[in-house]
Order: sequence, then C-alpha cells, then structure tokens
Amino acid sequence: MTFRPDGRPDADLAGTARAHARLIALAASVDDATVRRPSLLPGWTVGHVLTHLARNADGIRGMVEAASDGGVAQMYPGGMEQRNGDIEAGAGRPAAELAADVRTACEALDASWVRLSDEGWATGEGAGPFGRRPAVQFPFTRWREVQLHTLDLGLDAFGVDDLDPEYVTAELSRLEPARRERTGADLTAAAAALPPAQRLAWMVGRLAVPAAGDPGTWM
Repeated sequence: MTFRPDGRPDADLAGTARAHARLIALAASVDDATVRRPSLLPGWTVGHVLTHLARNADGIRGMVEAASDGGVAQMYPGGMEQRNGDIEAGAGRPAAELAADVRTACEALDASWVRLSDEGWATGEGAGPFGRRPAVQFPFTRWREVQLHTLDLGLDAFGVDDLDPEYVTAELSRLEPARRERTGADLTAAAAALPPAQRLAWMVGRLAVPAAGDPGTWM
C-alpha cells in the first residue's frame, strides 16, 4: 500500500504525540517484575517491546534528520541484524532505565519533525527495512507502531478499547480496501459487526474472533 497525503501530515503528527504520551506514562508505571514477564508477542518480554519502541523511534528520527538535509538514511544502518541485536541487548535492563530510554527516544523524535520543511515533507525519503518510504509517511508509521506495540505490552492499563479512535479510523480506511482488493471478498457479517477498535485488532492479529473467520496476515 502506498499513501502519500499532500503537505505536512498534521493529524498523524498529533496522533503520534498522543501515542507517545500514553506510552511514556505506561512505561513509567511498570516495575522490574513486569518488564521481565512475557509480552503478547511470542518470544518477547515487556522489556523487549519497550526497547523495540525506543530503537524504532531512533531509527525514524535518523531518517527524518537525513531527509531534512536532503539525504536518505537507513532506518537501521546495520540492517535487521542490528535491529534484533539492539533489542536483545536492551531488553533486560531495569524498569526505570527502560522507561527513561522510551521517554528520551520519543521526545527526541517528536522534536525532530520540526526540522522538515514543506519541501522535505513533499520529497524527502528514508530507507526502511522493506525499501524506501516517503518522509510524509513516517508519522503514521510511527503512530501505528506505538499503538499496536503498546497493546502488545499486555498491560491491564491498555487494551484494545484504549486504541486511539482517530488511529483506528485512519488505519481501517487503509486496511479494509486493501484487504478487499487482495482477497476479492467483503468482511464477514460477524467481522463487519465488530466495533471499530475490535475489528482493527482482529484484522492485525491482536484479537481472536472465531466467528469472524480468518483475517489473514496484515502486520
């Protein structure tokens, strides 16, 4: 899917800032026992997810800063090996250190957006793990990353119904037509009847709804 809105993506930037604020607060609320327990992602603890969210912010910030200077940076200069190694190296840290890392990385990314000029938003690019992406897509990509992985932490304080309604609406407007195009079929009646946040969570594999059928693999 390729979506390239015109101009500065203010709604996506605002959504990312809200998601960061919620993530920072949640990260600050967990203790050492919590960060050691399994997350909802196979093989990852809560500490792995928090570390990934911090390093993902660093990677996007690097692309933003390069794009603001007319260049193109790799999100993970060392590729997926670097990404995975950084996550493993950071996952076992104390809760307070993980929370500080998340705060610093999120705040640095939020501050970096202002460096992009109108031209930078219109023409800038970065090199993600799956190829080049327009800079104007970076905020939504980060918003998605934070929303879904905050859910993946598996904390009682953040569940499916806590997903940002604006994110849910924006994401469904992308995924539902793409799913229809790919499968050639509309949602089942049971899937279509789900509240938006639950329908999205089902589509991206974060909620099991047997009556709705198999959503396929989306992200």
